[in-house]
Amino acid sequence: MIRRAILVDVSKCAGCGECTQACQKANAQPSHDAKRFDQDTFTYLTDRGNGVFVRRLCMHCQQPSCVSVCPVGALSKTAAGPVTYEPERCMGCRYCMVACPFGVPTYEWRSRAPRVRKCEMCKTRKSGPACAEACPAEATLTGERTALIAEARRRIAAEPKAYHPHLYGLTEAGGTDVLYIGPREPKQLGLPSSIPASPLPELTWRALRHVPDVALFGAVLLGGVYWITNRRDEVRRKEGGGTKDPE
Repeated sequence: MIRRAILVDVSKCAGCGECTQACQKANAQPSHDAKRFDQDTFTYLTDRGNGVFVRRLCMHCQQPSCVSVCPVGALSKTAAGPVTYEPERCMGCRYCMVACPFGVPTYEWRSRAPRVRKCEMCKTRKSGPACAEACPAEATLTGERTALIAEARRRIAAEPKAYHPHLYGLTEAGGTDVLYIGPREPKQLGLPSSIPASPLPELTWRALRHVPDVALFGAVLLGGVYWITNRRDEVRRKEGGGTKDPE
């Protein structure tokens, strides 16, 4: 199985928006001018000035913090590359939203059965991500991660004046399956620039390792409250019915 990844080449992006429109169509989302991540937006373009456009999407970390903090396994890193989501498992805790260093997962706040929403790299499309297929300028490529790293380095070497030498996602957060190259350093492209090179689950687990203890205590506490409430109602019913214990 080929482990799928995505390379975003900011230097080649013309800001046409074909990628965002293809994403919306592939995910049955209403057509709209996407400006940020939300329940109907898995990818969007930002205008960084002077003809530089940067597309944002889920980074599909190789060791995702969103997966590590999910207490019910609703999020998982698949062998094919994408970080996927199973809504039937989700309990709505939204730890993933807090843990993600790239600010990707969003929540259906207006829904009666809300889900976490994020790019899943078109996991069901045999031809690969719709955004890459739609790009007319090869600003978004999909393929095996090692091959994309080689292609990114080839482009940088071939046109050193067109690219800043940093390959974003190679080591950030322990490595991601979405990679960026472009004409400026990551901070100037609006990409999070303070992401450590070590995998983030090592940090999030330290913070959340006591959650099971808290959950267990809460379950015991609520169970006790439930028993007391029901016992009180039972006593009230008996007293209200006028029944008396035999003398």
